[in-house]
Amino acid sequence: MILGQPDPLRVEFHLLDRQIVDVDGHPVGKVDDVELTRDDDGTYRVTALLTGQYVLGRRVGGLLGTVLCWLGARLGGGRVEPLRIGFDHVQRVSSDVTLSLRAEVLEEQPLERWLRDKFIARIPGSGHAGG
Repeated sequence: MILGQPDPLRVEFHLLDRQIVDVDGHPVGKVDDVELTRDDDGTYRVTALLTGQYVLGRRVGGLLGTVLCWLGARLGGGRVEPLRIGFDHVQRVSSDVTLSLRAEVLEEQPLERWLRDKFIARIPGSGHAGG
């Protein structure tokens, strides 16, 4: 059990669609799905948080899910694997999910990179730190 983890931990209530923040409070993404592992006694435990447009689209399903999967694959250059964050890196589960590591060590999401390169970079002054 993780310190600061609800007992019992309910995936649909405590994890899915929660904001993920790094140890410094910087946003990482949202929990779009989880990876479960079945233990020898038949119980399941969360082993990873999954985030990304493709995995969200698969969870949502229907026409909206198909569009999200298409966008995820298109913006990811055909790569559909989600960002996988091991549950052992979760420090606390509350109104958000706080990690025990910094966002810089995680792989950048394709949508985030695309938005930064195509939109944010074109905003005058966006390349300069605020002061």
